[in-house]
Amino acid sequence: MQPRSIYRHYKGKQYEVIGIAHHSETLEELVVYKALYESPDYGYGAIWVRPRAMFEEEVIIDGVKQKRFQLELT
Repeated sequence: MQPRSIYRHYKGKQYEVIGIAHHSETLEELVVYKALYESPDYGYGAIWVRPRAMFEEEVIIDGVKQKRFQLELT
């Protein structure tokens, strides 16, 4: 996981990882990331969080195993 790097979600949109946060009670690592596109619901640059394990996991799409988020630029 590389903060301040650009990742592409398997659905095609880009996000900038801001950093890693910790859940205040469980201490679970959460990835804080920003959308690099305009959303009709949230505007440009919406901030999101996702468990680190989910951010880094692989998914199977149309029978092909791939990363949920792929590093593009550091």
